[in-house]
Amino acid sequence: MKDYRLNRLFNSKSGNCFDVAIDHGFFNEYGFLQGIENISKAVDILINAAPDAIQLTVGQAHYLQSVPGRQKPSLVLRTDVANVYGKELPRALFSRMIENPVEQALRLDATCVVVNLFSIPGEPEVTDQCIRNILKIKPVCEQYAMPLMIEPLVFRPNSEAGGYMVNGDPEKIIPLVRQGVELGADIIKADPTDDVDQYYRVVETAGRIPVLVRGGGKASDREILDRTYGLMQQGVKGIVYGRNVIQHANPAGMTKALMAIVHEGAKPADVIDYINN
Repeated sequence: MKDYRLNRLFNSKSGNCFDVAIDHGFFNEYGFLQGIENISKAVDILINAAPDAIQLTVGQAHYLQSVPGRQKPSLVLRTDVANVYGKELPRALFSRMIENPVEQALRLDATCVVVNLFSIPGEPEVTDQCIRNILKIKPVCEQYAMPLMIEPLVFRPNSEAGGYMVNGDPEKIIPLVRQGVELGADIIKADPTDDVDQYYRVVETAGRIPVLVRGGGKASDREILDRTYGLMQQGVKGIVYGRNVIQHANPAGMTKALMAIVHEGAKPADVIDYINN
């Protein structure tokens, strides 16, 4: 049955997936709300743009799942909440999982659940919490045949970068990705490496587990399209982008452009007009 849910997540023709993440309100950061202040409007825009999936929380999933009809994106349910993204970190950091996450996902008709695996300099306790979350959710995912997406996320030191700044060093990303696979991921959602041409090493480390690449911070249109195209040439099975879609002046056009790259192998020059029109 796990494969049946994955069939709803990955495109039947390309075998790839474009998941738009708009679960940022879970993390209590004002800057994360740009573009999703009105979550109902944001979901409607994305449904019309038709990505493969939309990533939401338990409190917002109904905006997607209450829409009638079969032709709408699948639900990926965020299962953990954390306070690690601010420019100034609080005295005590945490990553906490919602109660009975898989049962809640089943009631919401989700195709997948997602949980973080943080690596934050000087904060091993947060990594420990993440591992405990994964160890707790994995057996229940197996019991109910719910696919588990693990999100390995390596941070740069907060004193150096200030806030939600990821580390693109493959020597940091690769072992955390492998740990996620070892812990039982059915899908890996990982950051791009600083040198995009090195991403094949992440895919190789994940083995048979499909890798979806995170979008990270806001970037220019051409940078996003070029990076996505380069990543797709190295064996990734898709992307999970949030702010680079929903904070864009033309979210529907950006979605269309990225879908063409992910599912049709289109080149950036061929899809830039989707954004500009």
